[in-house]
Amino acid sequence: MTDTLSLRRSFPAAATLSRWHAPDGWEHRRFDWAARAPRGRLLFQTGRADVIEKYLEVFAHLVGRGWSVTAFDWRGQGGSGRLLADRHVGHGGNFSILVEDLRAFWAAWRAEHSAGDLPHVLLGHSMGGHLALRAVVEGAVDPQALILVAPMLGLRLPTGALLGSGIIGLMNALGRAERGIWEAKDGPGHHTRQRNLTHDVERFEDEGYWYDQQPDLALGPPSWGWLASALRSIRALGRDPRLDRVSVRSLMLVADADRLVDPKTATAIAARIGARVERFGPEAAHELLREVDPVRLRALAAIDAFLDGVAA
Repeated sequence: MTDTLSLRRSFPAAATLSRWHAPDGWEHRRFDWAARAPRGRLLFQTGRADVIEKYLEVFAHLVGRGWSVTAFDWRGQGGSGRLLADRHVGHGGNFSILVEDLRAFWAAWRAEHSAGDLPHVLLGHSMGGHLALRAVVEGAVDPQALILVAPMLGLRLPTGALLGSGIIGLMNALGRAERGIWEAKDGPGHHTRQRNLTHDVERFEDEGYWYDQQPDLALGPPSWGWLASALRSIRALGRDPRLDRVSVRSLMLVADADRLVDPKTATAIAARIGARVERFGPEAAHELLREVDPVRLRALAAIDAFLDGVAA
């Protein structure tokens, strides 16, 4: 293995996996990797259908920079308890439940270390970015700094926003809320999915490697119910007057050519919360931290510079 491949496809010896239970008893898979001389603690939350393993290379970089990293798989995906008997369908009910999971985890995580002088940072990618910002707006978390990477603050629907919303509403009204939006044979092909996520073919194939090792981690298409819930949460967040009162130091990374989330909505919300914005052009797809090196390293450099200011 090359050094980078080894980082991405080997579980770090210094890291641990454990189980965390939400207040209602729901089991979540948790990841921790402590820096030797920590400058701060960072909670990293992934996107829809993601798993912790996809970001081991990023975690290694952050730990190397002195940040102790924690993450957990969201309810309904990865190694956390699933919501449907069909484990392949990416279902999700009310997003408020996910915010409450984050609220409870954040409180417990903050209480684990009494060193109040260390900053606590929340980083969210895609759906994780949406939930992180919503949690900040609702007062569920109190990070010293917030990093949003290609945040899901608007969806790019293939049929357009108006028609897409109508189709989603119709499918839910027809009782298909717990059905995937496509069957395996009808979904986007391997190349299309790779192009939507990253230009780096090898990094794209990392998730396939991990799913081969642990098939239960894999998740398929979102359900119609998940899409409806996502749209409701996105609309509610955009209309929440508390959004304009967010004062947390923030950085947002946006891919202007993103095919999955709406970059225009993201940059508009960045202006409302006073976030510093790092924008990427056609060279970048949705997964900025798993892109080709020129994109990935620029994204990490922006995060490093931001975190240096936080730690200072």
